[in-house]
Amino acid sequence: MTEDGFLRPSLSALVPYEPGKPVEEVQRELGLERVVKLASNEGPYGPFPEALEAMTRSAGELNRYPDGGAYRLRVALADRCGVAFEELAIGAGADGLIDCLSQAVLDPGDEIVCGWPSFPSYVIDAVKLGAVPVKVPLASHRYDLPALLEAVTERTKLVYVCTPNNPTGTMTTRAELDDYFGRVPEHVLTVVDQAYFEYIDEPDYPDAIAEHFQAGRRVLVTRTFSKIYGLAGLRVGYAVGPADVVTAIGKVRRAFDLNTQAQVAALASLDAPGELTRRRAANREGREQLGAILQRHGFAPVGSAVANFVYAETGEDGQVLFDALLREGVIVRPLAGFGAPEAIRVTVGTDEELAFFDEALGRVRASAVTW
Repeated sequence: MTEDGFLRPSLSALVPYEPGKPVEEVQRELGLERVVKLASNEGPYGPFPEALEAMTRSAGELNRYPDGGAYRLRVALADRCGVAFEELAIGAGADGLIDCLSQAVLDPGDEIVCGWPSFPSYVIDAVKLGAVPVKVPLASHRYDLPALLEAVTERTKLVYVCTPNNPTGTMTTRAELDDYFGRVPEHVLTVVDQAYFEYIDEPDYPDAIAEHFQAGRRVLVTRTFSKIYGLAGLRVGYAVGPADVVTAIGKVRRAFDLNTQAQVAALASLDAPGELTRRRAANREGREQLGAILQRHGFAPVGSAVANFVYAETGEDGQVLFDALLREGVIVRPLAGFGAPEAIRVTVGTDEELAFFDEALGRVRASAVTW
């Protein structure tokens, strides 16, 4: 691929993130009437009513370019988080911000440290820049923060703490994160990825913005509107961190990264606390239901999950179970790309979607294929 020197050598080792197939394509390929997607950790409900109204009002102005700085949304989020305007970045999802951070920080030979299995973009974004990802094995499906610290070298620029971790759904406690920040070297920027923050009501789960960034720690905290707010299709994320890092992210971000509909929908979603509470409660019930379904069919899900998905080991190549469920009209996530080839991840759906999954998994388990 790179023999003539035209393409960057680092791309030869890059395995790109593999998105799931669209529901319509699965239906067409397999001739299915119904397909339920439980693969991408999207919320099972659409945008908040307030967001839909805001998008309707703004639709007539879509002949105009969006506000490149997302000023109103950025002001509102900075106020909501209790930080300065200059300390908050806006991007195309938390994933887009991680990409921009990598571009702003990493040179060839630099290192990033993360747990593994975990969110692939940490690794992908480093590799494509010629940086070196150092992947630290999880301990009991959880981020091992002391091991992360042991992996830090003079070349380490970024350490990622994904909490709750995607794909295992497990969280890092307040005490663990406090101890980590008391020991991490000053030259490291820690990225605390809290993409599922709004789902969690565990008392030991920290608010990394309030408890660590505002306490003066060298940290960038990422969050998103893609999950509980139902705006995955619009790609809205934000990050809170040191002003110089936020400025650098702005330098590499595309000029019109966040479209108008995304900005107005996210802004309107901030003023609907009742719907947020309702969805959090529904997710907790659905997660328990999903775990029970997996156990009933002989799988052992990670029981300490706190987000909107459940992780389960299959005992064999997870792709086999994925393919079998796909033929029954259910899309789950095989996890080879996340570093867990024998596992699947299943997103919490509606009661009806989970019942459909239950029936499909029962048919698969009753077939000749065993796990």
